[in-house]
Amino acid sequence: MSRRQQSLRFPDKNGQFRGGKRRGAGRPKQGKRASERHEKRPRLTGREPILVTVRVAPAVGQLRRWRVYHAIRRALATSLSRTDFRVVHISIQRTHLHLVTEAASHVALAKGMQGLLVSAARKINAASHRRGTVFPDRYHERVITSPRQCRHAIAYVLSNFRRHREDQIGGARSWTVDPMSSAVNFGGWRELASSQHRFDVPPWYERLPTSSPETWLLRVGWERHGKIATHAVPGPVAS
Repeated sequence: MSRRQQSLRFPDKNGQFRGGKRRGAGRPKQGKRASERHEKRPRLTGREPILVTVRVAPAVGQLRRWRVYHAIRRALATSLSRTDFRVVHISIQRTHLHLVTEAASHVALAKGMQGLLVSAARKINAASHRRGTVFPDRYHERVITSPRQCRHAIAYVLSNFRRHREDQIGGARSWTVDPMSSAVNFGGWRELASSQHRFDVPPWYERLPTSSPETWLLRVGWERHGKIATHAVPGPVAS
């Protein structure tokens, strides 16, 4: 007859038994999405762009402020030296960041994002004269596998301020593309196909530093479905 081994539990100095599964045990949940299921990170071959979304803690306040912009700009500069991880496109929204990245592997993606977010958190806190958590939840990633999906991802990130109607607020109304993004670095706008059209950037404006794409999808593949109009309002990224 088989016998099932029983676990041993010992009382503490007060005579109470501790251990075992119990309500409230484990690391406390911090963000609104901290209770989401932690799915296994994707296996990457280096040929797939990755759409990444990162949300910030409400206590940080809205991100679309110039001091936060420059904090993120300085953090991005620290990631330019990496050869296994690249930020190709990025936009700063009120409560979150959108990025289109490339990574040689899932480990490179994790380490690259960790380094970027740690640097960004420190610089945002310093710029905002605060302390505490900036990015409470895990970032969400989506692997891009087709030209159509890649085009949607680029448009979604660079024109997301139109989706949130930020293009109708303040100084953004005078910009053709989102100044709180890397949109001015992008050469795939439909309007730029005309030699008579160019984007006028104020002399005081400092661009977000991004890397040139190396994957086929981000270099040329996405253009199979046409260039992107600056005035278009993006929808959800297609599957």
